Amino acid sequence: MSWKPEIQVAGDPKFYDNAVRFKTKPEAEKYAADLFNRWTTAKAWRVVESDDPVNSFWNFEDGDVVWAEVDFPVRTVDDHEL
Repeated sequence: MSWKPEIQVAGDPKFYDNAVRFKTKPEAEKYAADLFNRWTTAKAWRVVESDDPVNSFWNFEDGDVVWAEVDFPVRTVDDHEL
């Protein structure tokens, strides 16, 4: 389980996420708030639980996201795993 930040932009009722997944809800909240403050058309933010693997953590000291090394299966165009 992980936590994914989501952002809603002006004029759109949907929330969107990127590939960032955090171990804890506070990490995801810090990232979402930071991203919200950097976007000019952001209307709202939230964090939701995800079944995706954790792939990053929030560096509270530097106020920045750090990507973790995660092994994902690599697939070819015809859906064969490498």
